[in-house]
Order: sequence, then structure tokens, then C-alpha cells
Amino acid sequence: MNTQWMTRIADKTGVIGTLIGSFSCAMCFPAAASIGAVIGLSFLSRWEGLFVHILIPVFASIALAANLIGWFSHHQWLRVLAGIIGPILVLIGSFGMTQHFLPIMMARELFYVGLVVMLLAALWDLFSPAHRRCNVSLPKEGQRGG
Repeated sequence: MNTQWMTRIADKTGVIGTLIGSFSCAMCFPAAASIGAVIGLSFLSRWEGLFVHILIPVFASIALAANLIGWFSHHQWLRVLAGIIGPILVLIGSFGMTQHFLPIMMARELFYVGLVVMLLAALWDLFSPAHRRCNVSLPKEGQRGG
């Protein structure tokens, strides 16, 4: 399996894990938790502390790392920028809430904006995958171009 597929899978895992983690946290993320309750994930609320303190930052870090590593295979600035802004905002928002270095409303807004950006970047990558950008070399004498 090449790195492009591994980074795409890691990115999607990070986005889905972060979303599901936010669905479980009614106290921190009431809008996301209400969506989670509607789709039947309210049973996750007993592990709210685990999700907020550990799993959301871990999954956001996985998505961040996958997008940074993806830079080496496709070298597209706009795609990388869109892919890293979301996880960074999610990390700032979740740490801002748990470590109390941001006002709760600001941290919550950063978190929600980060989730939306992560989801949009993942959908962009899903429907329009990045293609490797490389230099095209001319065939050597005696070789056929292909």
C-alpha cells in the first residue's frame, strides 16, 4: 500500500473519530451532541471525559499528521492548507476548553469551525483526490515515451 492511500485512510479515520467524539460530549459541544443523540450515539455520553481529553485530540492529530505527510506525495499548497487548518482549530478548541486558556464560547466556536473545515476537506479529498505532481522527464535516446 503506497503512502497516498495510507494518508487518505488516516485522514478519514481522523475526521470520523473526531466527529464521533464530539457527538458524545453534551456538556462541551451541545450542537454536535444533539446530532449524536438523533443518530443513536447518546450512549457514548458516559465516556465524555475520555473523548474530550484523549480521543478527540488523538484523532485530530492523526488527521493533521496525515495531511502533512500527504504534502510529500502531491505538493498542493491549497489542499494541505485546507487539510491542516481544521485539525489545528479542533485541537485549539478542545485544549482551550479542557485547559481553560480560552473563554468557553470561543473555544467551542473554534472547535465547531474546525470540525466543519475538517469535514469539507475530507469530502474534497474524497470526491476530487489529489494527484501526484512531479517533473515530467523526457525519454532518453533509444527509449519509447509512455
